[in-house]
Amino acid sequence: MQSTILDQYASLYREFRWHVPARFNIAQACCTRWANDPAQASNIAIHYESESGQTATLSYAELQAEANRLSNVLRRLGVQRGDRVALILPQRPEVAIALMACFQVGAIAMPLSILFGPDALEYRLQNSEAVIAIVEPSCQPSVDAIRAQCPALQQILLVDDAFAHTDTAGTSANTNTGDDGNTDDAVPRLHWHGAMAQAPSSFVAVDTTATDPAILIYTSGTTGAPKGALLPHAALIGNLTGFVASQNWFPQEHDVFWSPADWAWTGGLMDALLPTLYFGKPIVGYRGRFSAETTFHLLEKYAITNTFLFPTALKIMMKTVAAPRDKYDLKLRAIMSAGEAVGDAVFDWCQSALGVTVNEMFGQTEMNYIVGNSAGQWPAKPGSMGRPYPGHRVAVIDDDGAIVAPGVTGEVALNRHDIQGDPDPIFFLGYWKNPQATDAKYTGDWCRTGDLALTDEDGYLWYQGRADDMFKSAGYRIGPSEIENCLVKHPAVANAAVVPKPDRERGNLVKAFVVLTAGRQGSEQLIAELQAHVRGKLAPYEYPKEIEFIDALPMTTTGKLQRRVLRLLEQERAQSGS
Repeated sequence: MQSTILDQYASLYREFRWHVPARFNIAQACCTRWANDPAQASNIAIHYESESGQTATLSYAELQAEANRLSNVLRRLGVQRGDRVALILPQRPEVAIALMACFQVGAIAMPLSILFGPDALEYRLQNSEAVIAIVEPSCQPSVDAIRAQCPALQQILLVDDAFAHTDTAGTSANTNTGDDGNTDDAVPRLHWHGAMAQAPSSFVAVDTTATDPAILIYTSGTTGAPKGALLPHAALIGNLTGFVASQNWFPQEHDVFWSPADWAWTGGLMDALLPTLYFGKPIVGYRGRFSAETTFHLLEKYAITNTFLFPTALKIMMKTVAAPRDKYDLKLRAIMSAGEAVGDAVFDWCQSALGVTVNEMFGQTEMNYIVGNSAGQWPAKPGSMGRPYPGHRVAVIDDDGAIVAPGVTGEVALNRHDIQGDPDPIFFLGYWKNPQATDAKYTGDWCRTGDLALTDEDGYLWYQGRADDMFKSAGYRIGPSEIENCLVKHPAVANAAVVPKPDRERGNLVKAFVVLTAGRQGSEQLIAELQAHVRGKLAPYEYPKEIEFIDALPMTTTGKLQRRVLRLLEQERAQSGS
């Protein structure tokens, strides 16, 4: 049986060919073609539910009409081709509407997490020179706090709490179409419903090439500020082989997708929302906090067949509900997981308790969905990253760019061309306004991931760690530099270093080693103060869960911080149980 599956992988990988049209637009592929098809137009694109109990549905025809209205609003506000439009929104239908509208006018959509505090938002809005920000009401105070430092920002479009097309709550009473009357505002503000109510529902989309820029997503780094990875329209096509394979040959007739992954991140956007819409299937958006009970409620209520769940989420589900199929009527047929290793215990629980073999996946914003598994097509090896998905030439290379032998640790890299010699469409275009960092990402035709691995004789990759100081915590990619920079802004902090502390539940915790300024003493009160300082300026998942005061940080003779020394210290402590 195993040889048959192995042969199946070999033939799938060998025979695959990319077909990338010269002219391609994500909005046309994910919405317009379905809305213009009488047999598909009334099909549900989005099921929506909020923690407060609000629900809504949006068909492909309705999604298109709303996207057309917003396209007209953006055009009226002066948004030009190539302009950046920030989307500071949680999982809600307006995200899909805004994305489609941006793509239709030729703008670059810049999704931003609602978890970002003022400092994180300020840098991204400044660096991108975003001209419009579409904002969730809960995020308005953070945007207001930094708008004066973002001179390119011309308009804030505030999304009212109630979605206009709703099953239960009706339309919002706020129909303000212009400035909200706050004379101290540096940036004019519109309200979503009022602006949309007066906009036509027809729009002629711009014509884009497959390589035109479409999405800007900021990724944290080990040094310096976060970098904006600019993705072309074709990147969606590049994601599809991994999506189809990891979701056990999506789509099938009754497929419904849901993931708690934030649609502002690559995982939620490129691994869930956009590929589901590309195939004309419904996706569930849930606006609220994650819990095991909510997860099983959504899985049952919407007959969800396909999902992307972080290992941390699966661990919580495993510990909360031992036998879910005895309690819930589940239709799950595929689970993809990424961000950290699933582990044997969770892998076995998913098989026994959910009846699904987890397909682990590996990728990053710059070139996503490149390695993984597909239960039924080739056997998963628990603990491995999987194999290169069809269309992607992945190898483990040394410092010079040479492919290393099986069993030898090197850096995971993706070649610009597939095994046929054709360009791989999954690649990002480069880092926003940072050509030096873009060049440093490549060694010849190999794009480096910064992740270390080795391959076995069957071509499976086995993760060995990071080549730099990046790490994952509960599925979030953490870069120490931004947190350290935030800490040293506090008057009590002279210097700081952030490293991962191994944790059984989250994979890693964010830990900070802090050198205090002269005359300051460490205390529990100061720890709480520093944690609140970071939480208030960055994102909740970035604040240090543990802070240790230290007299001096380990440095090289040239004054470079040696995070590796502290990282190894935490690993040794974890192994010894101290």
